[in-house]
Amino acid sequence: MLGDTMTTVSAAIAQTRRGIWAAVRSRTWLLLGVAAAVAAFNLVAPVALLSLARKPVDFFTFNPWLRRLPDYLASPEPLAAKLSILSHLTIAWASAEGGGPEGIEWGFIIDVPTIARIVFTSLVFGTYFAVLSYQRQACVAGIAGTRPAGVLGAVTSIFGLTTGPCTLAGCGAPVLPVLGLAFTGVPGATLALFATLSRLAITVVLALMTIAIVWFGWRVGAAERPA
Repeated sequence: MLGDTMTTVSAAIAQTRRGIWAAVRSRTWLLLGVAAAVAAFNLVAPVALLSLARKPVDFFTFNPWLRRLPDYLASPEPLAAKLSILSHLTIAWASAEGGGPEGIEWGFIIDVPTIARIVFTSLVFGTYFAVLSYQRQACVAGIAGTRPAGVLGAVTSIFGLTTGPCTLAGCGAPVLPVLGLAFTGVPGATLALFATLSRLAITVVLALMTIAIVWFGWRVGAAERPA
């Protein structure tokens, strides 16, 4: 019985993988387009909203230390130390000068964790819409039943984009949701609540979209089953 169960699970995994891969190959440009749009939104929205709600951005730069990165990687420094620095390395930042504690009104920091989060989120969104688009044309029985899930996915997509956390400086909290940027003058406890809700919201959204990708992939995989 255990052998039969493992066989069934393996077949389901193979079917799901086959469906997702077929959708990705067929909708590569859609995946890349959506991913690029999501990445651009996550990079531009915090700066745009902070400029409107607080003070216009007046400074942007890449980390000057990046020019020394190849030399540092080739140095005899222990690997653990290198990985520790690289995992939190600041890539660039934008800011507006002001009377804050650090001499700035606000600052948006683009570091390695931020880039990793944006890349992962963008790929999940891109894959979701690629599989959703492909399965609408696949020969899958009962395909109409997937429409409510598609609508739910679209709604949660918008919610995720507007609640994605970003790394900030001079705003009273290290991470804030995009929609919370306009309320950065509220007490620290409220900002901490914003940050917690932001992380929770984007985690739930990505989990739901990942489940939807697996579900659509499994259905499409049934139609793509080799003869």
